[in-house]
Amino acid sequence: MRAVATSLVQSSYRVAVVSPDAIAWDELQTALSRSFQLRQIASWEQVTPSMMEFPMDGVIVDIDSQGRSAMEVLNSVAEFRRANTDLLIVTLTRRPDRDLRLKAAQIGSDEFFVAPVDLDEMRIVLERALEKRLLEIESRRATEQTSGRYAFNDIIGRCEPMLRVYDTITRVARSDTSVVIRGESGTGKELVAKSIVAASPRRDKPFISLNCAALPDSLIESELFGYERGAFTGAHAAKPGQIELASGGTLFLDEIATLGTELQTKLLRVLQEHSVQRLGGKGSKKIDFRLLTATNENLEEMVRTGRFREDLYYRIHVVPIFIPPLRERREDIPLLADHFLRVYCGTNRIPLKRLDQEVFDIFDDYNWPGNVRELENLIQRLILMVEAPVVRARDLPEQMLLLSAASQESLLIPEDGIDFDDEIARIEVAYLQAALRRSGGKKVTAAKLLHINQQKMKYLCRKYKIKG
Repeated sequence: MRAVATSLVQSSYRVAVVSPDAIAWDELQTALSRSFQLRQIASWEQVTPSMMEFPMDGVIVDIDSQGRSAMEVLNSVAEFRRANTDLLIVTLTRRPDRDLRLKAAQIGSDEFFVAPVDLDEMRIVLERALEKRLLEIESRRATEQTSGRYAFNDIIGRCEPMLRVYDTITRVARSDTSVVIRGESGTGKELVAKSIVAASPRRDKPFISLNCAALPDSLIESELFGYERGAFTGAHAAKPGQIELASGGTLFLDEIATLGTELQTKLLRVLQEHSVQRLGGKGSKKIDFRLLTATNENLEEMVRTGRFREDLYYRIHVVPIFIPPLRERREDIPLLADHFLRVYCGTNRIPLKRLDQEVFDIFDDYNWPGNVRELENLIQRLILMVEAPVVRARDLPEQMLLLSAASQESLLIPEDGIDFDDEIARIEVAYLQAALRRSGGKKVTAAKLLHINQQKMKYLCRKYKIKG
């Protein structure tokens, strides 16, 4: 299909009106032709062939005029929608049928009108809807371009530490070597695991992900190894574990350091023997899977203190990948912020917002304890909560402002600037009055508190008309 034009400044959008009704066509043409290039198409079956001759941005479908039931027409529109996701689809009917409106929304109709229609209102709705659709398309294209230049699969970043991560992923992807992904919470460890799988020969095989910190040991054991019927109270039917489900593919164990030592021993046995035995089972089953793990803990310290088995450590720690925290890849912050702005503005159908330079200064000064996840969540919140097209420093969370030197500068010097002489005078007056109060109105004592001589003290009091 024809891509929507890449600029909001265009003479008109191309809109097809699918209706053989000459009266309806004349009315629509009179009301809409000043805003849109219009083309009448008599039947729905002619829409797709007409697109070569008349590449369209939107289509208005008169569903009552197609010689078929409304539901049949809408089903055809649904199939058309799946192949033309960027096209604006408007449905029009003369029947105030609530079920019909719901069905139209379900099949992907962007707008739904019931005749008689206020044509001026329709024109305004269509203009806004087409402009909004254009913004979404531009946002998606920009995101795709960003991904192509500065991303590895779904990981965004161009700093040197991230380039080293990409290189390691590429090197380990085609092997079955065990990899442990290390980094603070929120750095994107699961994205790295998925990127390894996506570049591996197992890309089309199962990818099973389990967060070991999300469940207690008793449940983790049954989740990992599965169980037979009657293995414990409530085991009414046999169930394969996550290791079995990963057969032929990849098992990703996030937060592996949270496993208890007993479970560590059982996992080690699985890795040594390449087989698994369900809880309550009598035999074991050979399993071919690749193990990827992740942790934000200091594994070496855990081995030293006996909280993590040394032999399991060497089994999983064949190739470590260290993901840098966001504070160590600050040059990626603008890139990540722009990516999240485009993604979530598009997802929420909001015109693309931008961040004021002062916001980026604060971002650069902030420590980001929650890493990329914290930045992503913040951008989502700002998109939804800030109505203005530009996000400014005052829109940021109070805690972030308090911890940022850049924000303190923003508070010291507001956006429209200050009168320097007035500010200095205000400060001098405040110090003079405080010193005089402290000294009980004695200028000699006040001068000593301010470390100035008596002559300067008297001069400043005369200047600001302060009585001692």
